[in-house]
Amino acid sequence: MYRVFENLDELQQTVQQAYGVPMTANCMVPRNEFLALLDDLRDALPVEIDDAQDVLDNKDQIIEEAHDHANGLVERAEGDAQELLERARHDADVMLGDAENRAHAMVAKAKEEADRVMHNAQRDAQDMVNRASAEAERLVSSGNESYQRSVDEGLAEQHRLVSEAEVVRRANEEAHRIVSSAHADSNRLRGECDTFVDQKLSEFEDLLSSALRTVSKDRAALRRGAGVSGRGMQEGEYSSGEYSGTGEYSSKEYSSSDYKRDEYETEDYGYDS
Repeated sequence: MYRVFENLDELQQTVQQAYGVPMTANCMVPRNEFLALLDDLRDALPVEIDDAQDVLDNKDQIIEEAHDHANGLVERAEGDAQELLERARHDADVMLGDAENRAHAMVAKAKEEADRVMHNAQRDAQDMVNRASAEAERLVSSGNESYQRSVDEGLAEQHRLVSEAEVVRRANEEAHRIVSSAHADSNRLRGECDTFVDQKLSEFEDLLSSALRTVSKDRAALRRGAGVSGRGMQEGEYSSGEYSGTGEYSSKEYSSSDYKRDEYETEDYGYDS
């Protein structure tokens, strides 16, 4: 087909470059060259026509071969896609298993850390209570001794002055003042003792609240990091801050009222108000 177009282009170029005949639309072309181009064109046409006829005769075979080739490509593509899908599923299962193992390890570690924190908090709280009780007993004992000493001194002074008629009234007033001062000192010591015990219990309360908040935050962060498997909380898992006797936490938030400090009763230390 290329030879046909080439010969046609040469014929057109020959006609365009030919000398024109004056006063007419005719032109003068070289006969031999023009005839040679026509002969080449005549020789080229049968070859191109034969090639086109061959294509038409074999079109069904060509189309069938193209279909077979396309089907082969599709089958290979489907096989490759299936292989890639199986490989991706296998990799996903492996990654999911690793994520679950890491999540279980993190949960176990968090439980161990929570138990350690609670144990330390309980131990520190017990130490604080013991120290507070010892200090309270010391203050009460000191108050009782001071009170008794003041009373004894007042009574002795009262007995010494009672025999003197001139100063009986003054002695009584002084004795009452001393006794009142002793009562005031005793009440002051009792108040200081109560304040000290209340302060220590408040510190213990704050320590326990801080420990519970820390455990709740750590467990909440752990649950956010362990959601790799895409599943929600399963049956048996525990929520933030939930703790029961089996090692789980409850959602109850602790406050100062929960400790019922108003139930703390001061012992009768033998004061006479």
